[in-house]
Amino acid sequence: MAKKDDLEKDAVKTSVGVVTNAKIKDEEQPKLPWMISSAMFLTPLCWYGPIGSTRSVLIPQLFAQLDPAHKVWAVGILATVASIVGAVTNLLFGALSDVTRTRFGKRKPYIVLGTIAIAISLVVIANMKSIVAIIAIWIVAAAAENAIAAAIYPQISDRVAPKWRGTVSTFYGVGFTIAQQGFALLAAQFLGNVKFGIYFMAGCTVILAIIHELLIQEKGNLDEPKVKFDKDSLKKYFFFPTHDARDFYLALFGKFFMVVGSTIVTTFLLFLFTDYIGQNTKQAGGSISIFSSIMLFIGVFFALVGGPLADKLGRVKAPVVIATFALGAAALFPLFVREPWAMFAYAVIAAFGNGLYNSVDGALNMDVLPSSDTAGKDLGLINLANTLGQMLGAMVASAIVEAFGYGAIFVFAIAMEFIGGVSIAMIKRVK
Repeated sequence: MAKKDDLEKDAVKTSVGVVTNAKIKDEEQPKLPWMISSAMFLTPLCWYGPIGSTRSVLIPQLFAQLDPAHKVWAVGILATVASIVGAVTNLLFGALSDVTRTRFGKRKPYIVLGTIAIAISLVVIANMKSIVAIIAIWIVAAAAENAIAAAIYPQISDRVAPKWRGTVSTFYGVGFTIAQQGFALLAAQFLGNVKFGIYFMAGCTVILAIIHELLIQEKGNLDEPKVKFDKDSLKKYFFFPTHDARDFYLALFGKFFMVVGSTIVTTFLLFLFTDYIGQNTKQAGGSISIFSSIMLFIGVFFALVGGPLADKLGRVKAPVVIATFALGAAALFPLFVREPWAMFAYAVIAAFGNGLYNSVDGALNMDVLPSSDTAGKDLGLINLANTLGQMLGAMVASAIVEAFGYGAIFVFAIAMEFIGGVSIAMIKRVK
């Protein structure tokens, strides 16, 4: 009974339901935290933009240069290895950040050390001539990527009251859209000089992470009670949530399938324009630039309007469902037409879906968390769905291409987006 009373005491009513995981109450934060919002805008740019574009654009080109005959499988193997690493490290670092007590705070150590590890790994990879060696070094990069992802996103739960989560999520969503598409556009400019491109991405990671940390101003947390590592605390902080977690898992699985469906298209973007459509590398570079520009500008527009519109309508679940189904519908164009314009049509619809999804999905995830005490671990699980979706999407796509050809990628993408949309639609806690 005490647990129920505590839950009701901590609950915060919002336009989309009842939030029971608020560490900072609405009355404690009457104004929008602009510094935090700006920092969260930069959050995806710190880690996902540089390393994601390196993985999806530059590494495939590097593999194509080193071993053209086995480039597809090389990308798939890289994704498989990174998936295994991500499955372990995302959950681990998220949980560790929850229980960390330092004069720098609980999240900052993982963000700083992860950034350094990514930058060093990318510089080393840029000078490798062996695919096996590149994959081995990528293990370090993948672990660092997941350390940052698991620690950086829970800052919203740590520092933002429920009434501002939708707005701050919009900042994050715009940043994520730019990280996805803007960095892909940048990476495409370096297809003729992959080594310098990877150097550039390593530098971006460091610079943007420094700016993020200056803006977020995370304080030390030595005053927080230390966590005793007994049976109960280990279960709470290091295992999957079991109490009041139905909607949490629906959001997690919905995100996983959504990301898998979109990633299998974007991971092989270069090969789709060259091997599927028939362009040469120079033409493909131009097409990727157009594709990424469409995804960037349309995506940013809908990321900007999606959050405020969702707040006005009092809905965060419905926009996420619509966005997921839109991503599936987008794949119909290149499935039936092997022309550059079909990929651009995909980009228009997918940009709408990605922008809307990125803008609102963060608020949805926050509202379905089982507890604020384990925000790092639980958001680490959701981030894991994102990371595994990216990695496994590439791995599965490799098998699909080898067995059925590039066209089958789009059939699989449609199926994944449908499953993801249905999973999110089943959430009950929020509208």
